[in-house]
Amino acid sequence: MKPTPRGWPRISPGIYYRDASRMIDWLCAAFAFEVKIKVVGEGGRIDHSELVFGDDSLIMVGEEVRGTARRFETDCLSPLSAGGNTQNLMVYVDDVDAHCERARAAGARVVAEPALHDYGEAYWADRSYGCIDPEGHLWWFAQRMRG
Repeated sequence: MKPTPRGWPRISPGIYYRDASRMIDWLCAAFAFEVKIKVVGEGGRIDHSELVFGDDSLIMVGEEVRGTARRFETDCLSPLSAGGNTQNLMVYVDDVDAHCERARAAGARVVAEPALHDYGEAYWADRSYGCIDPEGHLWWFAQRMRG
């Protein structure tokens, strides 16, 4: 495979929120993302954004799009509008326990407390937790313990 464009990971998910501007601020406060690009359109709507986590992680956050406003022949919805979580995002962090407390303090709903998940000597062991953000996206954060 050829290398990715400079500054871009091979996979960069896009996630949608009803209030993307508020959620971008929340994601930075709760999960330690940093804003790389934030394109604000008509009426304060987020047309495009890129949030980074470390050197090699990037997510794009935008306003949900539905009905006649859609550009890609499908609705792009917040879990609040879709009736439930639509994907899981997993991020490796340096200190999963401290990260969990930061997220909890910012209002994340922790649905799986930090715990060790050991897949045996032939594989790896991670300490991870799961939480749900204010609009319903399920996030997993992990710290590699072995492997």
